[in-house]
Amino acid sequence: MPIALLALAIGAFGIGSTEFAVMGVLPDIAHNLHVSIPQAGYLVTGYAIGVVVGAPLLTALANRLSRKHMLLAMMAVFTIGNLAAAMAPNFETLMAARVLTALPHGAFFGVGSVVAAKLVHSSQRARAISMMFLGLTIANVLGVPASTALGHAAGWRMTFASIAGIGAIAVIGVALLVPRMQEHGQVRISAELRAFTKPQVWLALGIATFGFGGVFATYSYIAPMLSNLAGIGPDGLTITLALFGLGLTVGNLIGGRLADRALMPSMYIALGGLAVTLALFAITVHNQVSAMITVFFIGMIAFIAIPAVQTKIMRSAEEAPTMAAAAVQSGFNIANAAGAFLGGAVIDAGLGYTAPNLLGAVLASIGLGLAIASGLLDKRRKPVRTPAAIGSAATAEAPATPETEVTPEPQRA
Repeated sequence: MPIALLALAIGAFGIGSTEFAVMGVLPDIAHNLHVSIPQAGYLVTGYAIGVVVGAPLLTALANRLSRKHMLLAMMAVFTIGNLAAAMAPNFETLMAARVLTALPHGAFFGVGSVVAAKLVHSSQRARAISMMFLGLTIANVLGVPASTALGHAAGWRMTFASIAGIGAIAVIGVALLVPRMQEHGQVRISAELRAFTKPQVWLALGIATFGFGGVFATYSYIAPMLSNLAGIGPDGLTITLALFGLGLTVGNLIGGRLADRALMPSMYIALGGLAVTLALFAITVHNQVSAMITVFFIGMIAFIAIPAVQTKIMRSAEEAPTMAAAAVQSGFNIANAAGAFLGGAVIDAGLGYTAPNLLGAVLASIGLGLAIASGLLDKRRKPVRTPAAIGSAATAEAPATPETEVTPEPQRA
């Protein structure tokens, strides 16, 4: 794997850290800025809205830049947003800083996915994308606990200041390590938008939204669920959340390799396995050991699907993949908000703390159904090749190399 992927992974690590670390310092923020904890919780909602809006908006605004310059611009905005959060004098300013920080989230992963895929041979694209997302998963294991602990020890402002430092390192890494690629001409914004006329693009977005809405329906209420049903205390909860992050990391690495070998089958297996595991969690959540083990597998199986979904949407919008790849992040954040809302609704309806797990299994099953529909549509659109056509194609096609696929050299006189 090219070392340029390290720079993308560092950026993903910073984004993952800032997205989730705020949850650990909400009480500190509420006390310091004189707001209630539920009001401070709007910082989470504001970030999600910023991601949903920013993914298509910033991709469109930065479309005239080269992809390397787009990455630099996104991480610069991210760094400035975290610095503004660290220095916010009141809650309103902090909210504005959080929204600013969230705007480049989706666009960074969208552009970064395209860049990662172009750095390697076509047979390794999903694995390259998974290496970038590795930074996001490691953030859940190391970045979020570390920045939260720093916030408790030195004040919540240091949480955002430290993440701004990670953003600055990512800017330097992108500038030094990511090569300038030949862009084959600028892609018009109209071409990017035309990608959304393709049913396969919308199916991929639906897979992300429904499939991962199931995960967030459960994960949003993991603390009261484990406390009330399994009797797990604060220390056990910390261990369980770390196991979830570890599962994300393992699943991401497995998913990249599986998607390169068999894209759609890996997606079917992951979404089907996710539906079964979420349903099983309604039973295993009543025991501490089995609950912890199941949480690990929920994280692992969920992230096996991530490289496949990201690669699928890029293939479906192959002529102009940047905005479509960024839109997947909007889908994930819609899943976050919708999953949390629906999970809370079934608890409020008196169905108990196991109900979000069963709801999550239903949502993951809908995602699986959309994946199967996408696979069937692929087969219907696959051209039928006659023996004569196959023979002529075999003589006309030359084997591609990584270099000619990624950065073809211009012809010289």
